[in-house]
Amino acid sequence: QVQLVESGGGLVQPGGSLRLSCAASGFTLDYYGIGWFRQVPGKEREGVSCISSSDGSTYYADSVKGRFTISRDNAKNTFYLQMNSLKPEDTAVYYCATGDRVYSGYCFRPRAYDFWGQGTQVTVAS
Repeated sequence: QVQLVESGGGLVQPGGSLRLSCAASGFTLDYYGIGWFRQVPGKEREGVSCISSSDGSTYYADSVKGRFTISRDNAKNTFYLQMNSLKPEDTAVYYCATGDRVYSGYCFRPRAYDFWGQGTQVTVAS
């Protein structure tokens, strides 16, 4: 059974850091594109960071460039989102996703992904 399980969300003060993890089971991540999205109530899900399956290119939303880092550990079948210098506007439910047709230039499109995690709440507040 294909499954993505997220962990690492929580409450953090502005300026703090969190690392989200997304562990895959039921398939091997090696050749899959990976992505992190976030959503707040009343708004569409937005792409935060991704790595394409076609050429391994990495993308970041302008709002998180220089603060967030996406990475993967194929040996652990897990990928991560390191979030530093967090701001209140980063507060959202964060979702991980993966797919084998996540093409460069399209990896912020939710429809490019086949499998999704359950979501984890990140709250940045003092």
